[in-house]
Amino acid sequence: MQQSGAKKTKLSELPRISDRVTFLYVERAKINRKDSAVTVIDTKGTVAIPATMIGVLILGPGTEVSHRAMELIGDVGTSVIWAGERGVRQYAHGRSLAHSTRLLVRQAEFVSNQRTRLEVARKMYALRFHDEDVSKFTMQQLRGREGSRVRKSYREQAQIYGVEWDRREYNPDDFQGGSVINQALSAAHVCLYGLVHSVIVALGMSPGLGFVHTGHDLSFVYDVADLYKSSITVPIAFQVASEYTSNDDIGGITRRRVRDSFVDGKLIVKMVKDIQFLMDVQLDDQIQADIMYLWDDKEELQAHGVQYKEL
Repeated sequence: MQQSGAKKTKLSELPRISDRVTFLYVERAKINRKDSAVTVIDTKGTVAIPATMIGVLILGPGTEVSHRAMELIGDVGTSVIWAGERGVRQYAHGRSLAHSTRLLVRQAEFVSNQRTRLEVARKMYALRFHDEDVSKFTMQQLRGREGSRVRKSYREQAQIYGVEWDRREYNPDDFQGGSVINQALSAAHVCLYGLVHSVIVALGMSPGLGFVHTGHDLSFVYDVADLYKSSITVPIAFQVASEYTSNDDIGGITRRRVRDSFVDGKLIVKMVKDIQFLMDVQLDDQIQADIMYLWDDKEELQAHGVQYKEL
């Protein structure tokens, strides 16, 4: 039977993750396929985008995607995320950009061993405490340092923007009941969680295997997001709180501000590099490996696709 459309691209022909557009967010549009391009159709017209150049495709509300488009997207290794408005919340994801489980296996190995788990946690804190050696700190000491750092960050931003600040308070079931600054902080952090979640699943890692946080299906998301709150979401939240009142749409305003800070893609690149540092893995060398083995408890990994004889 003759195959319709363009032939499937070989892994060796695909661009590396560092050469792709970081992500493409689409809402209220229809997504289809024309040859090797993804077509996006909305009220403004039709745009064709080479599928191999998209790292992560984020599908927002009102999006319809065809089976043929998903077939192409899967073939070229583009990660697909189903998200809320403006990509704020992630609801589901398709196959990751990584065709290798190396990162996932490394993550599982590191989190399952107390020594390596502590080493990764220390590296996470080292990314935040640039002027301090935390290589000998216990988890209790690290938590104490982090608590002090976060409180200091809040106080500094409150002083910069002239916002009254007491402490971080929020009720997940009553967003509107919080103060303006607490509403802004909650909205900003949720946006960051969504982006971090997208990067983690695009790399084929588990959002639930955290090193500092544990017991939640987004533990690793919270671990990674904490690396960037003080430099990104906290300043944005205090800026919003200095300009608006409780009569304004604090959640919407904050989400748009945070979204705009993500546009240049630099944060996504930094996240990938930081995760590479934490897992001690060269991602670009492995992101598109398409290798499968059979596990053996006594010998080295065995080749798959072989009919072995009974011993």
